[in-house]
Amino acid sequence: MFEKIKHGLAGSFFHPDNGNRPVDLHDTRGVGIRVEGLNKYFGANHVLKEINLEIYAGETFCIIGPSGTGKSVLLKHIVKLETPDSGEIYVDDIPIFAQNQGGSPRDYRYSMVFQSSALFNSLTVGENVGLWLREKRVCKEQRIREIIREKLEMVGLTGKELLRTSELSGGMKKRVAIARSLAMNPDLILYDEPTAELDPVTTDELANTILKLKESTKNTTVIVTHDLNFALYISDRIAMMHGGSIVEIGTPREIKRSENPIVRGFIYTTTKGIRGE
Repeated sequence: MFEKIKHGLAGSFFHPDNGNRPVDLHDTRGVGIRVEGLNKYFGANHVLKEINLEIYAGETFCIIGPSGTGKSVLLKHIVKLETPDSGEIYVDDIPIFAQNQGGSPRDYRYSMVFQSSALFNSLTVGENVGLWLREKRVCKEQRIREIIREKLEMVGLTGKELLRTSELSGGMKKRVAIARSLAMNPDLILYDEPTAELDPVTTDELANTILKLKESTKNTTVIVTHDLNFALYISDRIAMMHGGSIVEIGTPREIKRSENPIVRGFIYTTTKGIRGE
């Protein structure tokens, strides 16, 4: 687990990151994800209940719901930090939990932005962003420095390479974590509660950062959040979880107009102004 956090959970599902396989940082695409009949128990607690879900390649997909509904647990299954008791997840139609996957040529890169940002306090901003590139020796140092500058510029932190993490605000730490994840040009990027502990202004800045990234990247983005306004603003589609199950999937417009009492109750108790729309 520490190693995955250390790299922003950067890696590949089908091939171990052993440093022997060349990495093409220009070959980036979105991936499709299909979840079928996923169940997870922690003791007697049935956390995920027969989850069925499809996320399309290249879309920004949010999973919303109150705390304790299984959102983050589902996210951890997508990146194999958890193993289901039953069911399967397919990425580009390849089962990721199958016992005998073989060596599939359809590989991809993925990264995760953790709720805590998971930055290293002993490293500068630039060193945090370039950590995976340097450890994997993906390219020469001059190119690594260029990538660091490019990714920091993409998240609105131009010229901040030499700052220490102790000098950063909460919102800046989130953006550095995003830049670190983007350094490997992931085909799939996941966010776990990205707006946690952020004020409304900083949350809005983060939302605009993610929207801007969508204009320049082709990757698939999956976001877990309890912040409905944030989800409505940035998503192509949204899934609502309640009690370990998915109760509704739709576009932001469809979610706002849903007649499902669970969805309506969540909307009216977490937002202002939507009731009259």
